[in-house]
Amino acid sequence: MLSIKKFIAGGSFLLQLCYLLPVVVMAGQPALAANNETAITFTADSGKSVKAYSGSYQVPENRNTMGSRLLTIHYVRFPSLSDKPAAPIVYLAGGPGGSGIATAKGRRFELFMALRQHADVIALDQRGTGLSDDVPPCKSSQAMAVSARWDEQKMAQLHELALAGCAVFRKGNGADILGDTTVQNALDINDLREHLQAEKVSLWGISYGSHLALASIKLFEEKLDKVILASAEGLDQTVKLPQYTDAYFASLQRVIDVQPQLKARFPDVVALMKRVLLKLDAGPIVVSTGEDEKQQKQFVFQKLHLQMLSSMLISDPGRYLGLLLELYHSLDNGQTEALKMVLQQGFFTDDTITMRIMPTAMDIASGISDGRLTQFRQQSATSLLGGVLNFPMPHLLGQIPSLDLGENFRQPLSAEVPTLLFSGTLDGRTYLPEQLEAVAGLKQLSHVVVEHAGHNLYMTSPDVETAILQFLTTGKTDIKHVTLPLPDFGLLSVDGK
Repeated sequence: MLSIKKFIAGGSFLLQLCYLLPVVVMAGQPALAANNETAITFTADSGKSVKAYSGSYQVPENRNTMGSRLLTIHYVRFPSLSDKPAAPIVYLAGGPGGSGIATAKGRRFELFMALRQHADVIALDQRGTGLSDDVPPCKSSQAMAVSARWDEQKMAQLHELALAGCAVFRKGNGADILGDTTVQNALDINDLREHLQAEKVSLWGISYGSHLALASIKLFEEKLDKVILASAEGLDQTVKLPQYTDAYFASLQRVIDVQPQLKARFPDVVALMKRVLLKLDAGPIVVSTGEDEKQQKQFVFQKLHLQMLSSMLISDPGRYLGLLLELYHSLDNGQTEALKMVLQQGFFTDDTITMRIMPTAMDIASGISDGRLTQFRQQSATSLLGGVLNFPMPHLLGQIPSLDLGENFRQPLSAEVPTLLFSGTLDGRTYLPEQLEAVAGLKQLSHVVVEHAGHNLYMTSPDVETAILQFLTTGKTDIKHVTLPLPDFGLLSVDGK
């Protein structure tokens, strides 16, 4: 079973399947290697190459424990093209669980290269990610059978058992699960700064990467030059409130309503979703999956499955969202061909639950305040998607004793560090009202709203790059609003209209 949050995280295959942009590699020779760095040729997925440095440094796994084992943290440094480079820029991938190095190889490679005009740019593999992950994934003994009946409570209980077994597995591999927290992760960034012998660093993050950046501000603001965020996740926002998910679908309807062909097909998305979910709640759909008779299985498709699919596919207003809309439309009309096609993509399987414990532990450690948990439970009871958007949180809250970072961690921050935030109006993961709440205490904030953008917005417009470069130079930007074309979710192009 997929973790919904990790499915959406920056650097996931959703990102890599999206449109590719042309990449221009800027000329220039790397600066001298820092401590424990090796000169490399870094090749992006597009085939473009650039000279860079591969480096590593060591940190305690758990700074709260004497004699903690050491972790090796890996990164790639792209040297600045400037004669007088500013503070190094450290990229913080989303997730938790995303690899910064993998992100640099993908469609954000061009942006990594552009920021070299200002400073060294560092693609960091945070602890437990990419090259910095030294514990294999845990294959539990639990499986979410596709032929069984499920609800949120049963699914949570199954994942509790899987987590318990995988926590033992992680300990058996020599790891300290109490080191899997955003505080320890943030302190790794300060250790990187010291490793680079830099007075300060700038941070550049998205989604969980913004959560990590905000924690870093709280811990060592004086060591930060500037901070760039997109799709912000506050320190008490690991779990998103269902009321904002419901409001997202209303925003989606407003975009549909100004496109006559889409409006004719989807006159009321919320009513459509309610009808289909109600039907599935009354009785699931049994379909046969598999390419041939020998491989076919009976899949009992239920309300929970559709809620989980919806949570996975609403991150960005592209073809995946179009696929979801078409699935609801077809099920509303009693058709199952689209469903069969979706299930063949492997979103749900009979395989046993496999966990990378670090990302799950990070979320459990960041936790949720008591007041917010009460709001979540009240709202999820009537929300379109129930409480599954952030699964397995808060369902696994408290399942690892002593891991929670506590209420002080989740308290709002107040800081003076210059910060730039990008927010998409069609972000189906981190919602605009909550983003504004997350950064309310940042006194030198520049905010750019990207109309019609989703969660992964860094490569949606050249104006985003322009705003970042302005901000890195002056600490602010005169760009306040970027408008993208109306999204058609790939539906009009598919219809040939």
